[in-house]
Amino acid sequence: MDDLFEWIIFVLASLAIVIISRRSLFKPRSHGFYRFFAWECILALILINLDVWFREAGSWHQILSWVLLVISFIPLGFGVRLLVRRGKPVDRREGQGELLGFEKTSTLVTDGIYHYIRHPLYSSLLFLAWGTFFKAPGWVGGLLLLGATLALVATARADEAECTRFFGERYQEYMKRTKRFVPFIL
Repeated sequence: MDDLFEWIIFVLASLAIVIISRRSLFKPRSHGFYRFFAWECILALILINLDVWFREAGSWHQILSWVLLVISFIPLGFGVRLLVRRGKPVDRREGQGELLGFEKTSTLVTDGIYHYIRHPLYSSLLFLAWGTFFKAPGWVGGLLLLGATLALVATARADEAECTRFFGERYQEYMKRTKRFVPFIL
């Protein structure tokens, strides 16, 4: 793909990410602050691998890539659906103005996919980042993947601190019986 076109896409998509993250960018310890950097790394990964997205279809790395990319939709779909249906989002959550609409839950969701992992949406982003990396593994992509992974771990930790402040001991108990990103593993 043309480099100029990729830069234009990067700038426009980054602008959209900045607009979505605008409140969080002024709160460096918020989960949205770290999530911004994860999104940017994933965006860059997608753009540097766009040219090879469908090349070498039968190669081991392309097969692994597609498996991870398909898997990335599972926690996203279940996670958002449960947050909206069972989390009872409110218009305003005290002291948490930087949250996105569906994140403003008033009820702790611990069933469905949340019974196994605390962060299905970040899990989805991890699978997306790893799947995108395996489109064309390389050192630049590896650095972006490392950046995305570290930013998502920081995002999850910040989110856990926010949820502990909001939900209290119930969230701490919930953390003891669930994994962060991958059921039974991580």
